[in-house]
Amino acid sequence: EMQLVESGGGLVQAGGSLRLSCAASGFDYDGYAIGWFRQAPGKEREWVACFDESNTDYSLSVKGRFAASSNRGINTLYLTMNSLKPEDTAVYYCAVGCNSVAVLTWGRGTQVTVSG
Repeated sequence: EMQLVESGGGLVQAGGSLRLSCAASGFDYDGYAIGWFRQAPGKEREWVACFDESNTDYSLSVKGRFAASSNRGINTLYLTMNSLKPEDTAVYYCAVGCNSVAVLTWGRGTQVTVSG
């Protein structure tokens, strides 16, 4: 069974950084595109980044500030977030798939709150 578990969220001041982790189990994520999404209160879920081993795409709102990566040795993916802004406040999810209507598995999410 495919499972994803996010961690690393928290409260940070504007301009700060966080690194989110997404631990994958039950499958080898190589060969799948892994999506990062976020959902702010009262808003629809928003695509943030799409990662595979050969290419990564980012939404315009985070491009240049966020970076997706992975450590195959521990089957874990990361989203490093720099220069955080209050509008980045949301629950962040990783998912198997980058199209929200075709995701195979969602993680439970991790809360990121940016004060400032």
